Amino acid sequence: MKKPTLFFFLSFLFFIEKTNAQCAMCRAVLETAEGQTAAEGINDGIVYLMAVPYILIAGIGYFIYKKYNTLKK
Repeated sequence: MKKPTLFFFLSFLFFIEKTNAQCAMCRAVLETAEGQTAAEGINDGIVYLMAVPYILIAGIGYFIYKKYNTLKK
């Protein structure tokens, strides 16, 4: 694995831990509710839904990159 790729991968793993993805309306409604379990569940769901398209685009980009490099050789 190349060093820039390794650096990007490791930094991504460290920064994903602290992600809060609630919009202002969701945050206002969930802060008034008693208990924070619903807020944590909503936040986790938002992060999950946000991550899936990025993972798909990264996978497609990787396959295009591999295909381009194998055709070049």
